Amino acid sequence: MIPWTFPPAPAWSPDGHRIKAELDYSRGPEKAWAYGGLRSAGGQALTTTAPSRNSVFHQQFLQQIEDANQHGEIWIVTDNLSSHNSLSTRTF
Repeated sequence: MIPWTFPPAPAWSPDGHRIKAELDYSRGPEKAWAYGGLRSAGGQALTTTAPSRNSVFHQQFLQQIEDANQHGEIWIVTDNLSSHNSLSTRTF
């Protein structure tokens, strides 16, 4: 049997490695933060963006979740970001 050779896919280099794109980690006014939530029982997703990652925008997102889920308990799972655990957020 003769082995076959195929040209590499467009995203791969001729020696078989994935082509890497330059990453831009700079922050500027054109950047936005994304917030997302999922109601696991019904599959409804809620997403929004904010120009900053702080307690005010996090609480606005929590209010949107509350408005969309007016009946029953709401369980929130977050990481330890300070805006998720600030006094104003816990009071909210």
